[in-house]
Amino acid sequence: MTTFKEMIGRVRSQIREISHADARARAGEAVVIDVREADEWAQGHVPGAVFVPRGFLEPRIEDKVPDRGQEVILYCAGGTRSALAARSLQDLGYTNVSSMAGGFGKWKEAGFPIQMPVTLTPEQKQRYSRHLLVPEVGEAGQAKLLASKALLVGAGGLGSPAGLYLAAAGVGTIGVIDSDVVDLSNLQRQILHTNDSVGKPKTESAERTLRSLNPDVKVIRHDLRLDSSNVMDVIAPYDVILDGSDNFSTKYLVNDAAVLANKPNLYGSIFRFDGQVSTFVPRRGPCYRCLFPEPTPTELAPSCDEAGVLGVLPGIIGVVQATEAVKLILGKGRTLVGRLLTYDALEMSFQEYKVRRDPDCAVCGDHPTIREVTDLEWSCHFEPRAPRPAAVS
Repeated sequence: MTTFKEMIGRVRSQIREISHADARARAGEAVVIDVREADEWAQGHVPGAVFVPRGFLEPRIEDKVPDRGQEVILYCAGGTRSALAARSLQDLGYTNVSSMAGGFGKWKEAGFPIQMPVTLTPEQKQRYSRHLLVPEVGEAGQAKLLASKALLVGAGGLGSPAGLYLAAAGVGTIGVIDSDVVDLSNLQRQILHTNDSVGKPKTESAERTLRSLNPDVKVIRHDLRLDSSNVMDVIAPYDVILDGSDNFSTKYLVNDAAVLANKPNLYGSIFRFDGQVSTFVPRRGPCYRCLFPEPTPTELAPSCDEAGVLGVLPGIIGVVQATEAVKLILGKGRTLVGRLLTYDALEMSFQEYKVRRDPDCAVCGDHPTIREVTDLEWSCHFEPRAPRPAAVS
């Protein structure tokens, strides 16, 4: 008869074991999987590790690691369960699997960083219960949302629906930039505000609305107009930027700052019955200047007061921006990087355009000429339409 000691010895001879130091060095490239139980995970884990209890590893591994050639590092408390798990993954065809010798115990003894999972309160579990049922979100994803920070550039037509849905989803910190006060004419589309808000700062009205929707959310007010003197400091703490501004000056400023700071910039624009939205992530695709290298001349574009906008239109575009933000925070799904989505409310139709990074782009190109943010002359104009020949289905 074979004893357990003999069996585990044989398993260890058939797998690759690495030290806790090597595991730490490889963590940036490999998928690190914690195969302990939930109570062990709750006491701390390797930063960035994926939690898959040993009893669920085989049925769940293909969802967590679909590429069987991807490097996988498994760990448990002492190295035994992870060794057995590594042997099992080899049987499933995974070709680059290792077990961390000594497990989490050795990791802690070495004084390596430990991440404590966010524990949702009973009220939060009820509030976000529909998120917790979604495998791509779950409790770990909800914890990411609660720890994340999103910046709304503008508390107007686009910032209103985006802010409401980010707050409802549990994005923990929402910054709101706006230097304007609420006007009666805003209420046709800017749903963050009410009649009682008229004459008050938009940031004040936005904070009140978002906090009343979800007290989990911390709202940071930026009662200012963005310019080159403040933009880098304002955007620095945030994970994602949602650009809901209505003028060229701010859009180019936000784009350039986002590229220089390596921040995702979720672009939205509306005009009468038309909307545009895209996601610009530095080093992963184009930026706003790749799409529109220069502003439209003032004489060719109507002003905000002249053009008008359908009141319900911002709801579509702002919600798409919020959806992209949530996906980026969770690291799930295909975003609009490299794609411009346009919406025609009159036709009730969407078009998609490929947008490629321009190697000659002044800010994100191979030889950028813009190395610090500067201000354009302020103008309130809409963006030019996307080039129709680039349309794809």
